[in-house]
Amino acid sequence: MDDGFSAHRGHLFGVAYRMLGSRADAEDVVQDAWLRFAGADTSGVADLRAWLTTVTGRLCLDHLRAAKVRREAYVGPWLPSPLIERIADPAQIDPGERVAFRDSVSIALLLVLDALTPEQRVAFVLHDVFAVPFAEVAATLGTTAENARQLASRARRAVADGERRHTTDRARQAEVLAAFTAAASGGDLDALLKLLAPDVVALGDGGGVVSAARRPIVGALRVARFVLGLYRHGFDVEPVLVNGDVGLVVTSGSQVAVASLSISPSGLVTGLYNQLNPAKLPPLPSSDQI
Repeated sequence: MDDGFSAHRGHLFGVAYRMLGSRADAEDVVQDAWLRFAGADTSGVADLRAWLTTVTGRLCLDHLRAAKVRREAYVGPWLPSPLIERIADPAQIDPGERVAFRDSVSIALLLVLDALTPEQRVAFVLHDVFAVPFAEVAATLGTTAENARQLASRARRAVADGERRHTTDRARQAEVLAAFTAAASGGDLDALLKLLAPDVVALGDGGGVVSAARRPIVGALRVARFVLGLYRHGFDVEPVLVNGDVGLVVTSGSQVAVASLSISPSGLVTGLYNQLNPAKLPPLPSSDQI
């Protein structure tokens, strides 16, 4: 049985991923949405996409509420599971390509969204990212349209407050990433410090499975020394797109990590995010189109 569900599967995955920050959880939610669809009489549904979006939103809300409890037992920092695309040369990417995609799935933004309440996150993603009317957002949340509006507004303010860590355009990203890797591989502490914001933060997600710093590393000097220490061990790096931004796949023996940076408009690295948890790393290459 399908009757049109497959035409909306990509959209529903995009909604769920932005709400949950997890590829596996988003795929599970989409499958649950299909089961709800398969068991429902949708003959009277005028807008199937809207109906499915509401179902997906409700499933994500339940998932987010449960995740808040599970997250308390998570070992070390939590990072989203990345969406990865292989590229030949990050400097050759059209700076304007898929800007809306990048702006709504960047690792930096997903971390800001993760700090919201489940209700705020659902309201923000549905309304501000997918332009769902507040009446429908309210139906998803089981509240009033005015309350849904207030939830989205609070979320919007939180996103604006965290905007300094959002990534600049891809052309600047490619320049900074090239300078960053050159300084790190060359062991040049001074050059690396010039690229880091004073309050830069490095996060590593090993999930208790792979060795990673259990606490955020804060400050330019501490992060620079941490990066230089990693590079002294030696590994292979490959430029990729991580959630639409320029990043790296780092390979050392059998261990693989995905690294991404958030870069301010002035060209300073404000965040370094290393995903090492094997359960969160997708196979390469990825061809996600969300």
